[in-house]
Amino acid sequence: MRRLVVISGKSKIIATFAAIVFALTSIHLAAKAHIASLQREQAQLEQSSSRQLLALSQNSQIAARQPALQVPANPPVVDQEITASKTQHSQTTATAPAIDHRANLEPRRQIIISIADRQLAVIDHGQVLKTYPIAVGARGTPSPNGDFVIINHAKDPVYRGGDIEIPPGKDNPLGTRWMGLSLKGYGIHGTNVQSSVGKAVSHGCFRMRKQDVEELYTLVQVGDTVMVRRERDSMIAKVFTTPSSAQSAITLAAATSSEVPTAAAPVTATIGSTEQ
Repeated sequence: MRRLVVISGKSKIIATFAAIVFALTSIHLAAKAHIASLQREQAQLEQSSSRQLLALSQNSQIAARQPALQVPANPPVVDQEITASKTQHSQTTATAPAIDHRANLEPRRQIIISIADRQLAVIDHGQVLKTYPIAVGARGTPSPNGDFVIINHAKDPVYRGGDIEIPPGKDNPLGTRWMGLSLKGYGIHGTNVQSSVGKAVSHGCFRMRKQDVEELYTLVQVGDTVMVRRERDSMIAKVFTTPSSAQSAITLAAATSSEVPTAAAPVTATIGSTEQ
């Protein structure tokens, strides 16, 4: 009886040991399989990353070999109309003559205006071609000082100031001719008050007698420069005090201007100016 109990106890021990060995073996095999699975996934990830890096490298090389695209510059904007705006001396608004296009013109002649002398001179190749008396701005509405360009021509202009529009004729304050300067609202023009010429009475523009302004209109063109000087200097003295028969060549600095507009053929145009 004791022998059977001993044998039975040994069998249980052996069975338990076998079960433990089997369990450990199963755990080892499962762990090994899991490790192998992880290794395969890692290898696949490495291969995928390698392929992506290779593709990026090839794309970069292709892009480097392709020439850079040239983006064209914006084309210049062409103004089709000059619109006169309000100035500090008046409330006039109007439209100046329409223009065809812009171009760089070689100035043919130059105009010099001496506010102090109240005179205008036309210079041709360094020589004074003609001088004219003018009216200049009054103390409260002075004429501008500086270098300008004639940007439009108008024969028999229509004057507009605020709600007032005056057609060509004896009541038109611009007279029979208008030569607009590159400073909006200002110009050289005729007048309906001939006695004002030679005085400081205008609203900033330069008035001329009818015969003089019509002659000047034929002597200058769009693109010619206009030099206005408030103070007398050596150049002004040389132009306006030297007798015409003894005048020597006058060297003038060209007025600076980029892109001078070319006016259309002279037509009746509506002008807004500082004059009232």
